[in-house]
Amino acid sequence: MKLYFASGNDHKRQEMSRLLGGYELVLPKDEGIAFDPDEDGSTYIENAMIKAKALWDIVHQPVLSDDSGLSVRALGGRPGIHSARYGEEDGRKLSSEEKYMLLLRNMEGIGDRSASFIAALCLMLDEERIYIIQERCAGRIAMAPSGAAGFGYDPVFIIDEAGMTAADLPAEDKDRYSHRGKAARRMGALLERELEGIRRNQQ
Repeated sequence: MKLYFASGNDHKRQEMSRLLGGYELVLPKDEGIAFDPDEDGSTYIENAMIKAKALWDIVHQPVLSDDSGLSVRALGGRPGIHSARYGEEDGRKLSSEEKYMLLLRNMEGIGDRSASFIAALCLMLDEERIYIIQERCAGRIAMAPSGAAGFGYDPVFIIDEAGMTAADLPAEDKDRYSHRGKAARRMGALLERELEGIRRNQQ
């Protein structure tokens, strides 16, 4: 079933498609929709809801959104909701490698390297039916990047349960432990129930 995904990130779409299965996740850009909402919320949940509502107002079809980030205890929770824009100044965008190397520099000499990946998913079926799930993956910041899989901060985030970075893990193992994997499994069960009801009503 077609499900709009309120993102412009192909990596996230690929990961979410793998996690959910059975759904055609459509990005706004796939249909020529200009989509760049102002993510001015103060939490992951608020930003996920902003994105879902912005796209639902355009398509009026079920929308799934995600907001996620890396929270580092020693940095007061930063980069947090600003993970995707970490270190950016004067409109200059940084590559993923530039962002995680900046993070490592900011962590130099710090003993407490505990951190969490956090993901909030929002499913908006209509203006009055909204579901939110938030999950986390506990870990710590590595001393140096490792691994070639994954994306974003994965090469510098050691998953506690796995004992290696998210970028060192095959996709199926990362999905078992990751913040997005945990949230997606819960959302998948909810989606199956709710969208089946929508299909029945449309017949």
